[in-house]
Amino acid sequence: MSKPEPIPFTSEGPQPLVRQIPDGLAFPVEALGPLKSAVEAAQAATQAPVALAAQSALSVASLAVQAHADVQGMGQAVVPTSLYCMSIAKSGERKSATDKLLMAGLRDFERQANQEYREEMAAHTTCFDLYKQDRDLILSDIKKANGPEKTGKRADLEALGGEPEPPLKPYLTATEPTLEGLHRLFAEGQPGLGVFSDEGGGFLGGHGMSKENRLRTIAGLSDLWGGEPIRRVRAGDGSTAMYGRRLAMHLMVQPIAAEEVLADPLAVDQGFLARFLITQPASAIGTRLLRHTVDTAPLAAFSSRLSDVLERQRPLAENDRQELQPRVLPLSGSAQELLWGYYEATERAQASGGDLESCTSFASKSPEQACRIAAVLTLWRDLSATVVSGQDMANGISLAQYYLSEARRLADAAIVSKDIGRAERLRVWLLNSWPHDDITPSEVVRHAPVSSLRESPAARSALAVLEKHGWLVPLPCDTVVRGAPRKEAWKVVQGAG
Repeated sequence: MSKPEPIPFTSEGPQPLVRQIPDGLAFPVEALGPLKSAVEAAQAATQAPVALAAQSALSVASLAVQAHADVQGMGQAVVPTSLYCMSIAKSGERKSATDKLLMAGLRDFERQANQEYREEMAAHTTCFDLYKQDRDLILSDIKKANGPEKTGKRADLEALGGEPEPPLKPYLTATEPTLEGLHRLFAEGQPGLGVFSDEGGGFLGGHGMSKENRLRTIAGLSDLWGGEPIRRVRAGDGSTAMYGRRLAMHLMVQPIAAEEVLADPLAVDQGFLARFLITQPASAIGTRLLRHTVDTAPLAAFSSRLSDVLERQRPLAENDRQELQPRVLPLSGSAQELLWGYYEATERAQASGGDLESCTSFASKSPEQACRIAAVLTLWRDLSATVVSGQDMANGISLAQYYLSEARRLADAAIVSKDIGRAERLRVWLLNSWPHDDITPSEVVRHAPVSSLRESPAARSALAVLEKHGWLVPLPCDTVVRGAPRKEAWKVVQGAG
């Protein structure tokens, strides 16, 4: 796949540096199975793109069921039913409003769990204080005692046992955690968690994904997707391992933040992005003109089902209240045949000259994504299901194919040089967010929307590209800008784009 070529400046005025991303395929709503009615109701209520509603439903369903079962994958592999989702949409697409409708049951559950936690914590504090008093008294008696009496007091201390354990923190979701913060929440709280953020750019551009921490965060989140144990090595505390943890994710990201991560070689080469179901549906802004009464019954049923699954007893290891031991959900014979057929087709298409040659990391994981999605649909319908049916696998494959087509489309659009990519992000920001009609290099360094532009060489390079393509016109030396004469400044050309 060749790189998108920059569009040259013409006498007709400045043009975008890269061509617009072509529209993707229609979302296969019918393949959502038991989630379909709730997704359609949420879409009807907000008139947002249906793919955004589907992302919310799939991710929250995955959060609910991931503690209860893993699924048989290719061959003898067993994989979690956790899904990582990324929805790319600009402000005004009503992605948060759509997500709120489908997350309502989860928020109600968390609110109730938090109330119970406060009550349990108050009772724990009383028990701990009494335990500490008894222990201190026995220790004092041991110091004073001699001979057999000391032996008896030591027996009393052993009989007292260890200090009472505090209740687990009730939170099921976090918004913008660092990897260390997420590990701490797993250590102190629930074994099945979700990272859900309607401002996912804050997570992707935050401390955990900074230059110093990016590799560690990517590796840690990739391990959690695979169900690997969490290994913590901390100065002073030594090393610990936590087994049986599961994580689901849904990041809603602005296009400008998504472009940077989609073009990040580390995220691509490490296979981190390929673990996400990514979509950037066509905008619905300007077309949301329908007037109708929305049937809210499917949304109420979705919330009720979500509460039911979350309240179910989770399978835990003996004598460990935090180590999940999910059962294995096998595939039916027909499901196995469909999965192998899909695997063979995607594998062949990755060969040199094949349709999927440009996105092998996504294509390689697509059969597993199909398997995970099929299991989520199965368990959402029936948490006690004994097998993934051929129909659910067919639906999982249809959805996986959609997400693979989206990944290919968006990845191809992200294949631009760093200079062109940075300049395009700067161009969009100058036209849509910068409050002035002129700009200086120091202002770019201080205020640019992405960290990659907050260094003088990168800022100057991007400014030079925009000048070359007609988006900036250099101002005379010593032009007064914001009250001071500037050696370098440019006027922003307000062209279409």
